[in-house]
Amino acid sequence: MNLAYRFTLFVTGQTPRSQRAIANLRALCEEQLPGAYELNVVDVLEQPDLAERARVLATPTLVKDLPPPPRRVIGDLSDRQRVLFGLDLELPAGGLGEASA
Repeated sequence: MNLAYRFTLFVTGQTPRSQRAIANLRALCEEQLPGAYELNVVDVLEQPDLAERARVLATPTLVKDLPPPPRRVIGDLSDRQRVLFGLDLELPAGGLGEASA
């Protein structure tokens, strides 16, 4: 399968919040987009120029670079429904996080 999605996750160091965002994003991508994504993690402490060019003001910040339009989600990415909605990704049938009757 060709890569259809490209994400850049901006984090600050190896903090628990940064690690949680990376783990949450990897799990979400493997579940929703297996084999169809590329993920780049940028530590703004090591590469501040990339964060400045991307106009990242808070971390963690996830940027969906492809497909257009670019979208952003800020936070540790633990709310999957919010992340999927924020990135303009399709929700699976029935949606995520719905309470069962």
